[in-house]
Amino acid sequence: MNVAAGTIQVWSDLLCPFAHVAIHRLRTTRAELGLDGVVRLDHHTFALELFNGPHSRPGTDSEAVGLGQLAPEVGFRLWTQPDWTYPSTVLLAAEAVHAAKAQGLQASEDLDAAIRRAFWFDSRPIGHRQTILEIAAGLESVDTTELTTALDSGRARPEVMGDHAIAVTDAVQGSPHLFLPDGTGIHNPGIEVHWEGPWASGYPIARSIDPAWPEKLLRAAAG
Repeated sequence: MNVAAGTIQVWSDLLCPFAHVAIHRLRTTRAELGLDGVVRLDHHTFALELFNGPHSRPGTDSEAVGLGQLAPEVGFRLWTQPDWTYPSTVLLAAEAVHAAKAQGLQASEDLDAAIRRAFWFDSRPIGHRQTILEIAAGLESVDTTELTTALDSGRARPEVMGDHAIAVTDAVQGSPHLFLPDGTGIHNPGIEVHWEGPWASGYPIARSIDPAWPEKLLRAAAG
């Protein structure tokens, strides 16, 4: 991967609980270290639905419950809205994150974080255009008019599909996968997990194996 100095490249899916934990820990630790504005996150799409079809809510729910015990500070919440509003696809939301990147990495990062919060905390249907734009309207770093034009023209769609063309190779192992400027790549950092029973009908057992990983990666990216 070609990763710019002062940047951590993040490959993930918006509905992936493991990615939510990793990104939350990166952002929290970055603020604690005083590295906001020094290290940026460059978001790329590892679209699970392009591998597996529509998102499986049982799998997502069971992973969130397992990880919620390991990382309660992340604040997972189970889906509380009508079942028919649950997003089976988040490709448009991923496209919005790419479109925001044209306004700068800060805009892209802020929108990505806000979309994840809207899903995990507020049970909002983040696959829907109106919801995405409402979320964006609450962010100072995002020009919502410009984002609307980009979404409606499909301007960023090739970026999502370009990421998928890379994701299907051995270069990216899954969601999340982080890459540093020195070429280091780490898949699902700091967590080891195994399933008791089948995926989505059993439950995951997760444990922390390296709680210091966010600081290590951030300092390495900062150079």
